[in-house]
Amino acid sequence: MNIITSAFPQRRMRRMRKHEFSRRLMSENQLSVNDLIYPMFILEGEQRTEKVASMPGIERYSIDLLLKEAAELVDLGIPLIALFPVTPADKKSLMAEEAYNPNGLVQRAVRELKQAFPQLGVMTDVALDPFTTHGQDGIIDDTGYILNDITTDILVKQALSHAEAGADIVAPSDMMDGRIGAIREALEAAGHVNTQIMAYSAKYSSNYYGPFRDAVGSAGNLKGGNKHSYQMDPANSDEALHEVALDIQEGADMVMVKPGMPYLDIVHRVKTELAVPTFAYQVSGEYAMHMAAIQNGWLAEKAIVMESLLCFKRAGADGILTYFAKRAAQWLKEDK
Repeated sequence: MNIITSAFPQRRMRRMRKHEFSRRLMSENQLSVNDLIYPMFILEGEQRTEKVASMPGIERYSIDLLLKEAAELVDLGIPLIALFPVTPADKKSLMAEEAYNPNGLVQRAVRELKQAFPQLGVMTDVALDPFTTHGQDGIIDDTGYILNDITTDILVKQALSHAEAGADIVAPSDMMDGRIGAIREALEAAGHVNTQIMAYSAKYSSNYYGPFRDAVGSAGNLKGGNKHSYQMDPANSDEALHEVALDIQEGADMVMVKPGMPYLDIVHRVKTELAVPTFAYQVSGEYAMHMAAIQNGWLAEKAIVMESLLCFKRAGADGILTYFAKRAAQWLKEDK
């Protein structure tokens, strides 16, 4: 970056900040509804909602009520939702068979959403942690270590079942080696050539995921365990670029950095150094921290939420998965 050689008072930096019109004209980044992806939790039954205690304002929905919520999201112009299932305990197993059940909760939700709202993008999570009795993202050996290739075989079945149900995007969030290539090959072979893959390529072994694990019911199964052997070390940056490059080479259409705000340096490096479609996830812990401060009156809700989302755009994100998506879309609509 070349810095223009100039000095005060010939150049007063505040001059362009004085008026709203000039601030608007020189704004380098903009947030719009087109940047928002809304993660949603779904559960079995009818006419059911459940509040997520650690995520104020967020609920789990049965499919019929999910459809009502989706109608509002379509009206607001949100382009994409991401589905995360709450799996009943009696459907969890060591081999996660429920993950690829063609009549599973996610598969049924996708079919109904696409029938009712074909214009709404639907993304599904490809990972086994909601379906395993131990809460890990894959199949474990006797020591608790995740078996990469066996897990990938099941992830392929899961991704295919989602594509066959009508999912627009499958999003592997498991961090197994080689799973993007295996899923892309299977999708091509099955004729799902336009099913997109959003790879969670730089997913860190973070402490910011706690409320999410409560929301999908995997925290109790994990029982204090960790995911250090497959999710990335928060100390590493270069490693993230290698992960992203591998996933793009294997057939990912876009990549994800997770968590979001604490890892905006990774978002920036991925976007500037690899120039691929780059997304970030403002995760449950980030949402919970914001909401705690907002509810205590320590931060102003709209101002802080919109600032936080704009930071993702400044870092280079093409879009943001955020639990604030619906509220942000409402505010953006009001401000037009």
